[in-house]
Amino acid sequence: MATIFSHPAVPLALASLFPSGALPSGVLLIGVACSILPDLDVIGFRLGIAYGDVLGHRGLSHSIFFAAVVGLGLSFFVPENQAGARWMIFLFLFLSTLSHGALDAMTDGGLGIAFFAPFSDRRYFFPWRPIAVSPIGIGGFFTAAGWRAIASELQWIWLPAVCLVGLLHGFKAGR
Repeated sequence: MATIFSHPAVPLALASLFPSGALPSGVLLIGVACSILPDLDVIGFRLGIAYGDVLGHRGLSHSIFFAAVVGLGLSFFVPENQAGARWMIFLFLFLSTLSHGALDAMTDGGLGIAFFAPFSDRRYFFPWRPIAVSPIGIGGFFTAAGWRAIASELQWIWLPAVCLVGLLHGFKAGR
């Protein structure tokens, strides 16, 4: 998995793609939470749920279905503002949640992502997997593997996100 520190890069950058004022106050913070939410499935390890099970790590909680349910459900709790429409709030929250599985599918470890759960428990990776897999557990971040994962995420997640935001702000300023 990508680390809990890097999943928020996607909604932070993604917000720049939406028209100014389209996302109500506070929805960015909800999007950040949505980008981290799928990794709550790690509690399954303590409950005896196998990693490869549909309810295991990188299973249902990393699926397109889960992202849609979370995005739809939460979008009804966020008040619309005049500039934003409910569909934009849904889209932002859906993509923020879905980004978690997409980033994890670009890592070099694990069993893959069950993108189509609950309809299929088959696991997938993307063909291009440049992100070093993150250790599971806080202690793992203070190892060579942890530092390798963070360095890889800076290169493959944060740098592109910052570049995207910079390009979009430059484009918007030039109009």
